[in-house]
Amino acid sequence: MKTKLHLYFRGFIGLVFIMLAQMQTEARFSVNNLTDSSSFKQFKGSVLDSKTKNELIFASITVSGTSISTISNSEGNFSIKIPTEKQNSSLIISFLGYNNKVVPIKELKPEKNVLYLEPSNTMLEEVVVNVRDAKNIFLGVLSSRLQNYGNEPIQMTGFYRETIRKRRTYVSLSESIVNIQKQPFSTVKQEQIDLFKGRKNADYIKLDTVNFKLQGGPFSALFLDLIKYPNFIFSEHAFDLYDFSLEDITQNNDNQVLVLAFKQKPSNENPLYYGKMYIDVKSLAVISATFHLNVADKAMAGLQFTRKKPVGVDVYPTEVRYQVNYRQENGQWIFAYSRGDLTFKLNWDKKIFNTIYSTSFEMAVTDWKKQDTKEIQNTQKLTSNIIISDKVSSLADPDFWGEYNIIEPEKSIESAIRKIQRKTLNERSID
Repeated sequence: MKTKLHLYFRGFIGLVFIMLAQMQTEARFSVNNLTDSSSFKQFKGSVLDSKTKNELIFASITVSGTSISTISNSEGNFSIKIPTEKQNSSLIISFLGYNNKVVPIKELKPEKNVLYLEPSNTMLEEVVVNVRDAKNIFLGVLSSRLQNYGNEPIQMTGFYRETIRKRRTYVSLSESIVNIQKQPFSTVKQEQIDLFKGRKNADYIKLDTVNFKLQGGPFSALFLDLIKYPNFIFSEHAFDLYDFSLEDITQNNDNQVLVLAFKQKPSNENPLYYGKMYIDVKSLAVISATFHLNVADKAMAGLQFTRKKPVGVDVYPTEVRYQVNYRQENGQWIFAYSRGDLTFKLNWDKKIFNTIYSTSFEMAVTDWKKQDTKEIQNTQKLTSNIIISDKVSSLADPDFWGEYNIIEPEKSIESAIRKIQRKTLNERSID
């Protein structure tokens, strides 16, 4: 039973494809349309802790009264594009353990906005829930999904990014705008993802003897949704696989939040997970989760990710961590953001030195609606075994995204993008 669960899980999340290096035939796909920048304004800034001045990473930034949103990056920076007709609205900035901050958009500058959040320091009242232990809290999460997450499909616009680095050097960068038909947890139907717009660059020369690609693309990000896909982590046999414990109590704005920790039982031999779920006390809704794969058994952990590899090389992960966030809208919670960070070591039989690769993927929902009132044209349907870098065109135009919201790139990614753009321009001038 556990073996079947383990193999089933392997097929869907954090998939990595490794094969002998060779130049690939790339499918070129992009939408080249002129965007009227007068229809929106862009605002950039950072989100910081008001006391420590530390960056708050993956904070939610939402335009009040709309479904327009983005998230701060791993350096606490953000950018958001707001339609002209929404300029009288406000930004709502939220982060677990802090009070929400509301900022009128008219008070924002185009760049260098610094938004400070105040830590929640309200005296925590005695938590009163109709459960007695951590096991029942988790069961309550599952039984409360209908009221907390709804039962209707949602059409989402998302921004997806994936990167691959060889040690500290970026060797691949892919980004895309995707249209997602998000299915409710109550159906076994898988989400449908359409590629609307994308760009990439891969430097195969720096990959040496292997061509390392991430398989799954935006589906890898979606399958981190623990509400829609709890079986990928826990299964109905969760209590045979994991120990649960109530670790702490924190706050989300004015609401108390339970910190439910979990880790695999020592008796289980398969590499499973350890992490934390953050659960709203009143509704028992999971509002966020962070978790890591147990990589102590290198060989077993490596089998979860490797699809193909050259003869004479051992591949295993040294770190695998994931995060998923949900956002509350009209009393219900929706999937808002997910991220995976994976590091692999390649040991060669006939080489003294090993090779380290790191890959990250993340997706933020930047807009959503419950009914499909307008179909996006010029889309391309994706499958769950997609290699997104094979489906999008080369990275060049700095205004490529137009009015669509994206996750502000980290400084290292911005630097990589500038290098790619310079390289592309030089190649064009030579042609």
